[in-house]
Amino acid sequence: MMQTLSAAEARRMTLGAQGFSRARPDAVSSRHLHRAMERMGVLQIDSVNVFARSHYMPMFSRLGSYEPNLLDRTFLQSTRHYVEYLAHEATFMPVADWSLWGFRMEEWRQRAARPDAWMHAHARTLDWVRAELRERGPLRPVDLRDDAPRERGSWWDWDDAKVALEHLWRCGEVAIAGRAGFERRYALAEQVIPAAVLERTVARDDAVRELVRRAFRAYGVATESDVDDYHRLRDRSAVRTAIAELSAAGELEPVQVRGWLQSGKEVPAWRHRDAALPRRIDRAALLTPFDPVVWFRQRALRVFDLDYRIEIYVPAEKRRYGYYSLPVLVGDRIAARVDLKADRATSTLRVQSAWWEPHGRPADVEALADELVRAAEWQGLEAISVSRWGDAAEAVAAALSARMPRIERHRHPQEDAA
Repeated sequence: MMQTLSAAEARRMTLGAQGFSRARPDAVSSRHLHRAMERMGVLQIDSVNVFARSHYMPMFSRLGSYEPNLLDRTFLQSTRHYVEYLAHEATFMPVADWSLWGFRMEEWRQRAARPDAWMHAHARTLDWVRAELRERGPLRPVDLRDDAPRERGSWWDWDDAKVALEHLWRCGEVAIAGRAGFERRYALAEQVIPAAVLERTVARDDAVRELVRRAFRAYGVATESDVDDYHRLRDRSAVRTAIAELSAAGELEPVQVRGWLQSGKEVPAWRHRDAALPRRIDRAALLTPFDPVVWFRQRALRVFDLDYRIEIYVPAEKRRYGYYSLPVLVGDRIAARVDLKADRATSTLRVQSAWWEPHGRPADVEALADELVRAAEWQGLEAISVSRWGDAAEAVAAALSARMPRIERHRHPQEDAA
């Protein structure tokens, strides 16, 4: 008989699989970062730094305050454990997974083989870049820019050396050998990836099956579209075949989740055999938009009733919630969203807006205020200022005033338009 889960049970199962049922450690070490990565599988990279770059946030959400340099040393400055590739969008992933993405690298090589592809008009640049990396080792684009042979044409208005590096990275000839600041250092793949990994070949069907398996393990319970998106496979037929094979092997079991509907019809779902169902999630957390819990908009709406859209590219006067609002988890619900800005010049965390979500409760403001104080401390900010934009702003300001000696208020330009 097919198991039936309530929507709340499915939420708790997902949050448990993502590590939110675990107590935060008193002191975060690299061991905690590795364990969190084992559960997530990938860590999406983003350059927006209005509060904190996105790849720092999932560890903060799960583990609490930690020294950002710890993540830098573990992910950005060393390639012993992790390397960058397009395992969702641009992400950190285990070095050992490089071979799993051979099929994606081959897809890029096939695109590059088209007669009108960029590489055909810039073969001399590609050969020069390969030679420079072979002779000089890991390089930043700026290290090549001044000496690069110039060809006619461009791609996305990048200089030719940068385009060549990105092309070779996508095709698997080049790997990222860490970062200097936030700038990538490129090297030939054999200079970064262990030979045993580089030489391993994984058939496409086997790779897709393994990635689908991992996506189900990371979500606990999920639909076909959910696991297709987790690694951006964009191949529903192959995903469907993998689900059938994993189900036949006993790794997945079909479940019915009450309330998981699409066009008024129940959406088929599966539970990973190792997925636990926590009795409760006793946690609050600020989430980045690129956290696996909410990064797939269709799933975020189905699981959490969160209709989320990043408004970075929306004209300021038309933004509904703010430039880069963060969903706020309280228990197993998305209770609110807050738009945060780290004002380094004044050492102030600016809450640009604060809004309740449909499942928010008045008492949730206490947990939200605690997380804002923790976020300010994590970022080394001494004060918090709250605007009056958003239906949760006044409650947030009042709750913060009970926690800090001084809470500032500021006027957000959007208040006049609201």
